[in-house]
Amino acid sequence: MNKDIDYSLYLVTNNKNKTEDEFLNIIEKAAKGGITMLQVREKELPLTEFLEIGKKVQKIAKKYNIPFIIDNNVAIAMDLEADGVHVGQSDIDAAEVRKAIGQDMLLGVSAQTVEQAKKAENDGADYIGSGAVFPSPTKPNAPHISLQDLKNIADSVNIPVVVIGGVNESNVKDFKGTNIEGICVVSAIMESEDPEFTSENLKKEFDAIK
Repeated sequence: MNKDIDYSLYLVTNNKNKTEDEFLNIIEKAAKGGITMLQVREKELPLTEFLEIGKKVQKIAKKYNIPFIIDNNVAIAMDLEADGVHVGQSDIDAAEVRKAIGQDMLLGVSAQTVEQAKKAENDGADYIGSGAVFPSPTKPNAPHISLQDLKNIADSVNIPVVVIGGVNESNVKDFKGTNIEGICVVSAIMESEDPEFTSENLKKEFDAIK
């Protein structure tokens, strides 16, 4: 795929306590509101359900022309012909993933240090997901990094860095000057009473500091 990607508002899904219809409705509204990337991350789901929900989310992504990423599962990403796959530090090795998916699919890698980010870039990552700078309701035990750590990571690589972890409308402005290319959001959109408005607002907030 064309790798000239807008990373500015990256939604990572969370299906917790939602019916399938509610879940898909939130994603559709977020797409209308201007999310620019979409990742399905549903670690609790059995593989067959993950595949089925992945197909439905992919349909929405295609409708709005949004790059569609699968978290961690290379086989499902390839089966669905997703636009990319994202892996964490404790998941499969990024260099192995790049070998498996070839050069055309996007590869995102989580990194909490400059060393991890540089290794990910060398291993063939297209972008880095870094955090958490703020406490995350989705991952309360996620490693914590400072705004300065985030800036150091962004400055250390030649690929885009997006921040994840506790990002919401009230703290986007804090990322000014960190040189990141986007914000990754889970709860702020998935738990919003108005996902379309929240997405519009988050995009506006981030564009204002870029």
